[in-house]
Amino acid sequence: MTLPAGFAMVDAAMTPQPLHLVHKAAFASWRDAQVPAVQAWLAAQRFDGSAGTAQSWADAEGAIGGAVIGIGDALDPYSYAHAPLALPGGDWQVVGDVDDLTRQALHLGWGLGCYRFDRYKKNTRLPARLVDTFDVETLDLLAACVRVRDLVNTPTEHMGPADLEALARELAATHGAALTVTTGDDLLAQNYPAIHAVGRASHRPPRIIELSWGDASHPHVAICGKGVCFDTGGLDLKTAVGMRNMKKDMGGAAHALALAELIMARKLPLGLTVLVPAVENAVGPDAFRPGEVVATRTGVSVEIDNTDAEGRMVLCDALTRACELKPDLLLDFATLTGAARIALGPDLPVLYANDESLANDWLAAGNTTRDPLWRMPLWRPYLRYLTSGIADLANGSASTMAGSITAALFLERFVTEGQRWAHVDVYSWNDSDRAGKPAGGEAQGLRACYAMLKARAAA
Repeated sequence: MTLPAGFAMVDAAMTPQPLHLVHKAAFASWRDAQVPAVQAWLAAQRFDGSAGTAQSWADAEGAIGGAVIGIGDALDPYSYAHAPLALPGGDWQVVGDVDDLTRQALHLGWGLGCYRFDRYKKNTRLPARLVDTFDVETLDLLAACVRVRDLVNTPTEHMGPADLEALARELAATHGAALTVTTGDDLLAQNYPAIHAVGRASHRPPRIIELSWGDASHPHVAICGKGVCFDTGGLDLKTAVGMRNMKKDMGGAAHALALAELIMARKLPLGLTVLVPAVENAVGPDAFRPGEVVATRTGVSVEIDNTDAEGRMVLCDALTRACELKPDLLLDFATLTGAARIALGPDLPVLYANDESLANDWLAAGNTTRDPLWRMPLWRPYLRYLTSGIADLANGSASTMAGSITAALFLERFVTEGQRWAHVDVYSWNDSDRAGKPAGGEAQGLRACYAMLKARAAA
């Protein structure tokens, strides 16, 4: 087993330093059980076991003798994510009894705390290493989160539509999946007109990537991911501030591909189809225009109110294709609206679902895994905001009301009646550095989705 940075397997030849985990409420009793010199040092440092803190001490010879970290919720991975960079470098091993669920949270949080995107700028600070025996599933979960971060952090220069295709081909080859890619003008021949319309202005051809895996006798899950590798806003051009981080607009595709990789690596008893419409929303002579009427795969005509509402346009063709396969579940991830961030901020992904059981299972899994989502309503009266005078539907509205809801309602228009479906509007980004959450790409709702699908597959 190859371990990521910050981890080391237990080895009899190693002499890791002891690491204590304490809650603030239990700190006083823990401190009073330590030797007087350690008690005195902790008092001098005014360490009180608050969550997110760490303190080390020296032994009689002046070498590091041990350390303690303050934690909050023992099952929240981020309770431990500060440790790798807060502790002195070297090897550390937790002392005391730790149950399996707490150990899994510790390992995941430690790995997230070690993460740094170093493709272009090498990280010169090595994290402290955790010495333990590691569960493969937890490491696979960590790898999926890291995959999302790496994909989102990579600039569009190296993460365009062809690069997403290359990753899908790598995953297909590794896990024995089938892959079909439709590119450029072939999108029109194969009836993906909306994807073509959004991506046709770029020098890098648009495409739809379709990966299939698993046994046909197992429950079938289709996962769509918005793959807008860069979003200028099109002719409705974004401001410089709004465009600055738009390499992250393929965050939905990053989630879909990383989740697929995790499902295949764990060999969940599922049939799996992943659909990624991969495009750049560019400005050029062939860019689609406000006021145009765009055809879609399902036959619904869409008037373009705003070219910056392009994610729903590429997803509508992908969702239609997914419904043709009649999956048991249809899920999609997309960095779809700024309105979702205004409503819930950067940390909480927005969940929409047309099936109560599916929504409740995903929300419950989010609570269990400490990977939360917040459900918002598919309030269908708001479809009035997407009325067009010349087409079946508009892709936007002059109103600023209910922007996240209307985007979800637009997508629902392309989901076959009776098809169980959930849509997650993710930010896929950390605006600032926090313990375990460095500024840049972020996986949100992925661990919860995996737990939900694993439980359903086992039922």
